[in-house]
Formats: sequence, C-alpha cells, structure tokens
Amino acid sequence: MEKTELQKMLAGELYDASDAELVAGRSRARKLFMQYNALSYDDKPGKTAVLKELLGGFENQIDIQSPFYCDYGSNIFAGENLFMNFNCIILDCARVTIGHNVAMAPNVQLYTAYHPVIAAERIKGPEYASPITIGNNVWLGGGVIVCPGVTIGDNTTIGAGSVVTKNIPANVIAAGNPCRVIREL
Repeated sequence: MEKTELQKMLAGELYDASDAELVAGRSRARKLFMQYNALSYDDKPGKTAVLKELLGGFENQIDIQSPFYCDYGSNIFAGENLFMNFNCIILDCARVTIGHNVAMAPNVQLYTAYHPVIAAERIKGPEYASPITIGNNVWLGGGVIVCPGVTIGDNTTIGAGSVVTKNIPANVIAAGNPCRVIREL
C-alpha cells in the first residue's frame, strides 16, 4: 500500500504539502489558533480547552501568550510548566517535543519543515520535515530560531537571536548564528 502524504511527512520523506488531507489539517489548526488568540488573557479554562483540541498533548501548567501560530498543532507535545511568550511560531510538520519547565521568550520560532536545496527540485513543490526536541529546563531567548532536526539538551540556555542549526548538548549556554556552545554550566 502506498503511503499517504501525511505518512510521508511524519516519516521525514519528501511529501506534497498541497495534499487535501494536509491542507485540511492546517486549516483546522488555523481556526483553532485564531480562536485561541482571540480569547481574553484571563480566560484560562477557555484557552486550555482550545489547546487540548489543538495540540498533540501537554501536561499541567501550560501558558502560551497570544498570538501563537502553528502549522498543525497535532504534532506538538509539551511537558509540564511550559511558558511561551508573545508571537511564538511552531511549524510542526514533524513532531515537536518540548520537555518540562521550558521557557520561550517572544518571537521564538521552531521550524521542522524544510525544502530541497537544489532549485530544480525545490520549485516542484514537495518538501521535507524533521523533528525538533527541546529538553527539560531549557530557556530559549528572544527571537531564537530552531531549525529542522535539532535537539537541545536538558538545562541549556540559548541566547537571544540565535539560529540553532545543529544539536546543542545539555548543561550549556549557547548563542550566535550559527548557534554554538559558549560555556558549560
């Protein structure tokens, strides 16, 4: 049996994002995050209810400041005590796993999607996705961009404005473009 485009996407294979099932998944997410973003800051039960429908799963004490944007939502899994500040974006074409006690400053962007680098292949339209994993007790500073396939280890801090293109180990401070370890903690 041939794989669906969704199965290809989640397996990290070249897939067609214009597939009807994928378009419907993104449309569903947009309706939900628009609903979430329109709710009052004080409407914690309403916000939690929308997140339960939007996200793949999360534990207690989730606080995502509006506005928040994602591709599907259903591929985002978060541990306990997640805080995401204003204007965070998660392109979750692959699984995004966020550990416990993670804090993200404003404008953090997690991108699992990417495109072929050869122009002749890229202009045909299909794309790839690769998972992102954020460990426990991680802090991502303002404007951090995490690229596809990256894992950030436990207890690590990523400095503001960093572009994380490769895995970052546990127990370090890392920063820069490209992001690199500054010192161990």
